[in-house]
Amino acid sequence: MDGKDDFGPDSAFELSQNFQRINFLLQRLFLALSRREVRNPGVEGPGQPFFLRAAMGQAAGILSNPMKAFNTHLQFWQNTTALYAELTQAMLSGGAHHLPTEGEDARFRDEEWSKHPFFYYLKRQYQIMSAYMDSLAETADLGDDEKHSEQIHFFTRQLVDMFSPSNFLASNPVALRKAVETNGRSLVEGLENLVKDMERSGGDLLVTLSDPEAFKVGETLATTKGWVVHETPLFQLIRYEPTTEKVYSRPLLLVPPWINKFYILDLQAKSSLVKWMTAQGFAVYIVSWKNPTEDMRDYGLDTYVFDGVLKAIEAVNNLSGSADCNIVGYCIGGTSLAMSLAWLAKQKGDMPVRSATFFTSLTDFADPGPLKVFIDESFVAGIMVEAQKKGFLDQRIMARTFSFLRPNDLVYGPAVKAYLLGEPRPKFDLLFWNEDSTRLPERMASEYLTHLYRDNDFANGNFEIQGSKVSLDDIKLPHYVVACEKDHIAPWKASFKGLARLLGGGRFVLAQSGHIAGIINHPDKKKYGYWVSDDSPVDPEAWRSGTTAHEGSWWPDWAVWLGRRSGKKIDAAAAFPPELPRLEPAPGRYVSE
Repeated sequence: MDGKDDFGPDSAFELSQNFQRINFLLQRLFLALSRREVRNPGVEGPGQPFFLRAAMGQAAGILSNPMKAFNTHLQFWQNTTALYAELTQAMLSGGAHHLPTEGEDARFRDEEWSKHPFFYYLKRQYQIMSAYMDSLAETADLGDDEKHSEQIHFFTRQLVDMFSPSNFLASNPVALRKAVETNGRSLVEGLENLVKDMERSGGDLLVTLSDPEAFKVGETLATTKGWVVHETPLFQLIRYEPTTEKVYSRPLLLVPPWINKFYILDLQAKSSLVKWMTAQGFAVYIVSWKNPTEDMRDYGLDTYVFDGVLKAIEAVNNLSGSADCNIVGYCIGGTSLAMSLAWLAKQKGDMPVRSATFFTSLTDFADPGPLKVFIDESFVAGIMVEAQKKGFLDQRIMARTFSFLRPNDLVYGPAVKAYLLGEPRPKFDLLFWNEDSTRLPERMASEYLTHLYRDNDFANGNFEIQGSKVSLDDIKLPHYVVACEKDHIAPWKASFKGLARLLGGGRFVLAQSGHIAGIINHPDKKKYGYWVSDDSPVDPEAWRSGTTAHEGSWWPDWAVWLGRRSGKKIDAAAAFPPELPRLEPAPGRYVSE
């Protein structure tokens, strides 16, 4: 960790300039902190009852199995003593001689973590302590309360990840080395990054993942040519210009999640699903949800069904002159789509939908993945207190919650790069979109967390829409379901259970990667592969073992499947004639609100 060999006038001047910048930045930091809103403790983290139950559970575990507890403590001290002896020997011999092992934790890849005795000791002691904390969490397991046991394990890992030595300047050799090499400039730039984040998030510490100036919606993102052809207080409907001489007569409607902006499906041209589907000859429409304001506080799940999905279906069919359409629901957009189809199935008359496609959608919330550890009475109550203040749930609360489902990737890793190393934010369109989140209306936020995540009413057949209980069992449509192998928001096995099995039949695709990258996987990238089958056994692993892996994107497979259900080809000009309304150019104004 050698620094510069000389310290001349230029270095002294640079240090002086850095100190002046620090004083100015600290003033901005204190001002940003003074603007932070006081929030209900229920949304900030586990409350006192949680820790009290955890302590009682751990005490009960020790009493019921004292030998296990004794062995846990004994193993910790044995490992610590062995590490101390190893460190002593290394210092006597002139330094450690450990090399990074294959598969080393990304946080400790720098060679100093293995070569330098001090940093090697910090790393190994942290790893020993991590194993010890995990063992204590197991000791506190509550056999009669599986959810609370999962919460104990989850928040134990949160603490372990938080206190990694890589997260602190004094114990991060990479940050110390860079500070010396730059005469402290990296630390000043890191402080500036921190101050900007605090100012941007109203005094909250919410790590910015992508350069906020790198992209602009309508100029570098969401650039596929189209028009807003229909508008309501809840959404704008966009129709994209045909790019082929002939298009399928049956239109395709995309329903994105309302917790984020629609342009995840229309990022840069090289990764846009919308652009690619128009190039395959599909007549593509998409819903652009309005970012809720206080006057929308009474909008609930039924509002997004009746005034959202069903109105969009009606508008698409009317504008296209088609009796029905194909429809896609992404994430919570897929959940609302399933509810809409279930309600339609109970009505007398023709079904206005020919087929349904679901991207990473949950309809059975019995096991919704890591997010379930947050959904307890304290968290829901805290969320509702916050939503009642303004009539909507601030997007920063949900963004922070989702970030802590993958803290090393979405919180601590980016924070180290930005604050300790002073690195500029990456220019990454997926991360830019991820941070462009939206608010949730008060009633919808409550119903989303209670009726779906907490009570699982829809999968259990207890969810009511206009006084009528709806169920997945009511839906009898051709369907194409896409789940993602590493999805931490909508786990693929839960998606399989809720859609591929309960809907009965259909085509199920398991894509590699996560919630976003597994879906936004342009064929030209030749990146992630997928598994696909029309069989739907009860066990998801049995399903996967009976399928064949395919290389590349699943988009072409879906296009073939969808094409068979999209009617005949007609002239593109007839599909989007000049007399159809063109209210404003895509992407419309709702996406910018």
